[in-house]
Amino acid sequence: MSREDYRRWAEAQPRGRFERVAGEVVAMAPERVAHNRVKARVWRALDGAIRTAGLPCEALTDGITVEVGDDHDYESDAVVNCGDPLPDDAVAAPNPVTVVEVLSPSTRSTDTGARLADYFRLSSVQHHLILRPDRPQVIHHRRRDGGGIETRAAVDGVIRLHPPGVEVAVAEFYPEP
Repeated sequence: MSREDYRRWAEAQPRGRFERVAGEVVAMAPERVAHNRVKARVWRALDGAIRTAGLPCEALTDGITVEVGDDHDYESDAVVNCGDPLPDDAVAAPNPVTVVEVLSPSTRSTDTGARLADYFRLSSVQHHLILRPDRPQVIHHRRRDGGGIETRAAVDGVIRLHPPGVEVAVAEFYPEP
């Protein structure tokens, strides 16, 4: 299915969440509350950090597509898009700098494998964060200046996202115990 056909099809669906992987529609499983809480806190933390820094970027929640090549349309849990403000009717982030996935049982292997590699096919992507919903743990994949990807696991402390130029404490991503 082409991207245009997929968008038309997805808009016509009465409910459900979908992605397009290798040109095929993939239904997304319903979210658990723990997943949703972490996702909401991630967006809030990124949005606050971007505003405080006064950057020309925007933190967006799921529902905004990250387009990879011609055959993949992913819906990450959060994305930081930088550059000109997006029009109100935009459905995709044209310049994703940071992409965030909160792990779920049905997508754990995909989020840490094929999807990770796909996101870094986009030259704009500098950071990919993978969060566990059940406890503070962030896997931070960062594009290195000389090429390649550097990976760091964090259970506390600060995640530095340069570019775009923000820092966020791991604790901000997780509900108080």
